[in-house]
Amino acid sequence: MPFEPVAVVGRGCVLPDALSPDEFWRNILARRVSLGPAPPDRLGMVPGTGRPERFTPGVGGFVNGFDEVFDPSGYGLAPAEVLRLDPLFQWVLHVGRQSLAEAGHFTAPPRSGLVLGNLSYPTATAVRYAEHLWLSAQDPSVRDALLESVAPRPHALNRFSSGMPALLAARALGLDAGAYAVDAACATSLYTVKLACDRLQDGTADLMLAGAVACSEPLLVHGGFALLGALSPTGRSRPFHREADGLVPAEGAVLFALMRLGDALAQGRRVLAVVRGIGLGNDGRAGGLVAPDATGQERAMRAAYASAGVPPESVGLLECHATGTAVGDAVEARSAGRVFVAHRDLPVGSVKANIGHALTVSGAAALLKVIGALDAGIRPATPHDGTPAALGEGPLRLLTEHEDWSGPRRAAVSAFGFGGTDAHLVLDAGDALASPPPAPSRPAPLPLAVVALAARVGREGGTEEFIAALCTGRPCREPREAVALAVKGLRFPPLDLRETLPQQILVLDAAREAAHGLTLPPPRTAVVVGAGVDPQVGLHIAGRRIDAHWLRAGLPPPPARRPGSGTPSLPR
Repeated sequence: MPFEPVAVVGRGCVLPDALSPDEFWRNILARRVSLGPAPPDRLGMVPGTGRPERFTPGVGGFVNGFDEVFDPSGYGLAPAEVLRLDPLFQWVLHVGRQSLAEAGHFTAPPRSGLVLGNLSYPTATAVRYAEHLWLSAQDPSVRDALLESVAPRPHALNRFSSGMPALLAARALGLDAGAYAVDAACATSLYTVKLACDRLQDGTADLMLAGAVACSEPLLVHGGFALLGALSPTGRSRPFHREADGLVPAEGAVLFALMRLGDALAQGRRVLAVVRGIGLGNDGRAGGLVAPDATGQERAMRAAYASAGVPPESVGLLECHATGTAVGDAVEARSAGRVFVAHRDLPVGSVKANIGHALTVSGAAALLKVIGALDAGIRPATPHDGTPAALGEGPLRLLTEHEDWSGPRRAAVSAFGFGGTDAHLVLDAGDALASPPPAPSRPAPLPLAVVALAARVGREGGTEEFIAALCTGRPCREPREAVALAVKGLRFPPLDLRETLPQQILVLDAAREAAHGLTLPPPRTAVVVGAGVDPQVGLHIAGRRIDAHWLRAGLPPPPARRPGSGTPSLPR
């Protein structure tokens, strides 16, 4: 079915050195690089204690000064309660209010919804909550002294950092058409735009907020990328440069207000840009969990132009995913070179040179940059730090200087994530369509059938035990103490599975049972898994700070069984 154009009518952002979209665009024009050390309050450490070098996440794109502009009132909660929440929640509320205000609303109109991308990792506050609980469970002879050395226990709501921010924002902003959170790794932002467009195009909503937030514990994010060998040791983000040595993590939040183009024009809304088409894909099976695959990226790009009904060579600016890793950037250059092979000269850039890699927010930050470029008629330069790499023999050319952009303006944005999640979006300037094309007719919804079921419940229960529990009312409450999985036929190395969370293994086992005997054509099969942050993950990071607490309390060394050397269970 043809893609019905969708208007971007509002924006909101909390990004490094930019707490509004206008400030962000000024930084882009000034070629500002917003990378630096983590603010001390983000590390949860008291200076002068422990071994600081163990706790430093290094250079990143960090948000500063947010407390000075955030107004906690008017959200339906007591301001004091809002201020007890992690910045993750506050950033979402702030950018939601910003995007609605630019769309002409103080609170959301009826039939408004939210699709929020959210990096489903523990926040700094959630880690401190887990840390506090672990310390509280120690022997009474040392517990009180330990608790005196740490801040008070954070609000318990901070434990629920996956879906709760979307629910809280929907209630606070008056979004009555539903809200949910999505994590599709670094492609998340563009996934949320696609899902929001689906809601508008099927008529179940009239205004949608879409975008993402990334506000996880810095030690966890930087440590994870360091273990993967993807973190820049120099702390310099250099997409498409010969000296590129890895990515630099960043944080922030961006939301867009979206409407059907016809409705936006009929209501006299200012149209900032027009979404013409979006393509999604997945290439994990081809390249592995973290290895990019050009074929999957190319598939997503071609799907975007097929849905938009326009040729790739009509694009005048490509904002790439390019993270500053040599392998990833080279793969993207090859895939884009094949898609845009008919293009004579295609300027490209990457906002990650300005703010680092904002993970789930990276696609939204790129989209925010491109909307500014379409509106201003400027192709913005990517900050130049080193020697630009050759982008193959194709048409791609890295923008190292600003260029005027006159006439019809069309741009594209790519976002590619772990596991092979791929997304590509095609965007026109807001003045491109004075009147929208006729909306395509919407087919009647087709009935859906449930054709398989599988469950893992209780200590050892499977699908049969689950059905019996439903029919007889007999509960399956005993916790599962071990998880077993037959590895035959799986495409995961056994060593990787050994390091996988038990919850994930159970999901994999149930999915394999449900799919047994079914024909699942890969290009037309999707996988959707509901999950939240495991609080035990917070203990892994909290363990890196336990030594400092013991030192401050003047106590003997902590017991061997602590986070990081045999993970204990959280107190219930």
